[in-house]
Amino acid sequence: MTDRPSPILRWFDFAHLPDDLQSTSVEFYDLAHRLEIVLPSGAEKSTALRKLLEAKDAAVRATIELTERA
Repeated sequence: MTDRPSPILRWFDFAHLPDDLQSTSVEFYDLAHRLEIVLPSGAEKSTALRKLLEAKDAAVRATIELTERA
């Protein structure tokens, strides 16, 4: 029996983003999906994925700031 995927993984999708933001976001998507596979289910996995999502959001915002200055 396999665990169901963590619902938070949906927030790592990136296809809807503009190309410059996709290139930032895809790295987090890949890592989130690897962690989903290698980490055991539980509170620490949930925390790791939640904090990774926070980091992804910050990186995307930083990319937006960078492109606004260009």
